[in-house]
Amino acid sequence: MPRCALRRWRHLAAALCAVGLAVACSTAPNPYYDASRPHHRSDGFQDNYVEFQPKNFFIDVLVRWQIPSWFKGLPKAPEAPPPVVKPELALLRANATAQPMRPTATFIGHATVLVQLPTANGGLNLLTDPVFGERASPVSFAGPKRFQPPGLALAELPRIDLVLISHNHYDHLDEASVKTLAAQAGGSPLFVVPLGIAPWLAERGIANAVELDWWDSLELPPGTGAGSAPPQASQVRIQRNGAGLAATTDATQVFLTPAQHWSARGLGDRLKTLWGGFAVLSPKLQLFYSGDTGYSRDFADIQARFAPRQGPAQGGGFDLALLPVGAYEPRWFMKDQHVNPEESVRIHRELGAKRSLGVHWGTFALTDEALDQPPRDLAAARQAQGVAADDFFTLAIGETRTLPERQPPR
Repeated sequence: MPRCALRRWRHLAAALCAVGLAVACSTAPNPYYDASRPHHRSDGFQDNYVEFQPKNFFIDVLVRWQIPSWFKGLPKAPEAPPPVVKPELALLRANATAQPMRPTATFIGHATVLVQLPTANGGLNLLTDPVFGERASPVSFAGPKRFQPPGLALAELPRIDLVLISHNHYDHLDEASVKTLAAQAGGSPLFVVPLGIAPWLAERGIANAVELDWWDSLELPPGTGAGSAPPQASQVRIQRNGAGLAATTDATQVFLTPAQHWSARGLGDRLKTLWGGFAVLSPKLQLFYSGDTGYSRDFADIQARFAPRQGPAQGGGFDLALLPVGAYEPRWFMKDQHVNPEESVRIHRELGAKRSLGVHWGTFALTDEALDQPPRDLAAARQAQGVAADDFFTLAIGETRTLPERQPPR
């Protein structure tokens, strides 16, 4: 097979994994169905502001997307490989049990970020959407292949206390990675997941998990992290539908927030599990992770919902937001499920985040933009919207950024 044709078929496989094109949809009843929640359906879940519409494989994927992109030579090869730096392992390991812990964020690749998050009584080593495998795919021989190794190998991580999984697509939920994390020395981290993913974890022997609906929250027990055992599902206090949002609290809380996306992992399970983002509220750092999302009014809703905890006297908005800046072309196909950098900067502004880290780029070639295009488009979007480079930045794979600690309420 000619090399260009082989490259196109590899890109097609990547595209299929990127958008999770299940060709069937089960009509089995939704065991979580709650008629009082608008995003619930009797047979699954839906977005708040658009109704998810699956794409037709032959018309939309092949005829409208893949064949024209083939003739245009898309995606173009990157002008330069996404930057990689040697991780600061000594800093991360020392900080993992430090009293007090310093706030840090380390870009491991794609949507996987290690956040060292100080709490009132110590700190948490937190991981978002851990994908350390060679491919984001249901099979080992095909599908999107990692362009760069992870910034930290699984064996180099400090002991992880908390894992946040936004949804079940293969570039965000990797079976081998979560199994390895669950088997770490010192005990399994607590996995916090949207509705429907905990049973999938349990089938793989991972029991320390809590699943949340949008606006549900959990409160971690005092003394969690910074050298103590990871929190256990049986120890956390869960509150439903925003009931846990007090004006002030010394506890560390994790909320599942809405996102405009969808879910599928195989044939027949489209929309069967929920998707979302996370807000982690700690007295010393407030973190937001959007997960995969299209641009929607959800982010204005999120800002309004958390405003009672983010006034000027309380330290302001989120100290760090992890927002996607990649996998956005072509727009007609991706707009409802993946933001582009211009939309991501709008989200940064609507959230009132103090600073944002661009994620979801530089690792897997999923869509039509070049692998190194997102930072350039992000720079243009920042300039157009008057956002400083230090306020919305990207990191090299493996790079750690030390963050200022949140100031106490006045």
